[in-house]
Amino acid sequence: MYYPGPMYPSPFNQNRHIIEVTGEGTVSAAPDKSTIVLGAVTEDVSLSKAQAENAKILSNIIDALVKLTIPKEHIQTVTYRIDIRFDYEEGKQILKGYQVTHLLQVTIDKIELTGLVVDTAVSQGANSISNIQFISAHPETHYNHALTLAIKNAENKAFTIAKTLGVTLIHNPLQIQEESHAPEPIPYQTGVYVKSAATPIEPGELKISAALKAKYSYF
Repeated sequence: MYYPGPMYPSPFNQNRHIIEVTGEGTVSAAPDKSTIVLGAVTEDVSLSKAQAENAKILSNIIDALVKLTIPKEHIQTVTYRIDIRFDYEEGKQILKGYQVTHLLQVTIDKIELTGLVVDTAVSQGANSISNIQFISAHPETHYNHALTLAIKNAENKAFTIAKTLGVTLIHNPLQIQEESHAPEPIPYQTGVYVKSAATPIEPGELKISAALKAKYSYF
């Protein structure tokens, strides 16, 4: 049974009895945003040629994405790297050329455009697609709902324990300690892209969970 009133000993009494429980809550939500890392990797014996080719591809990709209504501020460089390539012949190191890698992170507000963004980038010369992730624009709203469920779950557990023991549970918890964090995005596994007729990319559902520990007193 529960008892919230002041007629019984205060829950802050030093000799109080305590029930400690965990609470968990999970909600499902459809993602409404996605992010993709895409770009080009070019190689040439001449560094300037490798850079020029790479710059041309990236410029074409950006222009094409903007035409898809992707705002420029949603397209940002996350990697720009130049690597020297070597071959080894008879124990000797021989310069093979240079590899230039330029990757962009693209944030897509219209999740249904995700596959089209991939295909459009590839049609403009992108040969690296990775880290496709699906997220919620307002994850805190779903997380707070999960947290509410976790609190109710902890309360039900404490009540069940108290009822089994034949004691009276004081409704207001002495302490609640949050143990979980905001939801993580859903990764969509992919790597170097091989062009196909169309790219079906299914976002699935976000599973957003919350967990906590709670302490209740009883008499």
